[in-house]
Amino acid sequence: MLERFSTVWRGRARAAGRGFTLIEILIVVVILGILAAIVVPSMASATEEAKINATFSEAQKIRKHVGVYKVQHSGAIPPVVEGSDTWEGIVPEQLGSSPINSWVGGPHAQTIVFGTGPDTAFHTDYGWIFDPSTGYVWAASFDANDVAMPRP
Repeated sequence: MLERFSTVWRGRARAAGRGFTLIEILIVVVILGILAAIVVPSMASATEEAKINATFSEAQKIRKHVGVYKVQHSGAIPPVVEGSDTWEGIVPEQLGSSPINSWVGGPHAQTIVFGTGPDTAFHTDYGWIFDPSTGYVWAASFDANDVAMPRP
């Protein structure tokens, strides 16, 4: 009886040491491929959403600090410099550094232009629109409701 048990045990030990079959490995690879096909696109859209949310947040901060500047300076508009990233009186005093429009991205993500309203199409020429008569700020490539415009 003991001999029979040791023979069966040695057979199982040998079978367990052989590893995985090719079919088992292929099934695992196919399952991992399916999972990757599902997860990767959702991660790409998550980064797009993060850029939009970061830009919206920056626009809200700039607007708040322009309002604070106006209150502290008897209604005067901050001396913003068009064509640069200079928010005089707001940066570095309140914001710390020039805000970045992550949705536009690139070398012009901090550039300010003067205008009287939001964009009508997506572009990458500047990051912010400043109305020097009212002090209102729009994020470039966002509409009047602060909704990001689709990339071309």
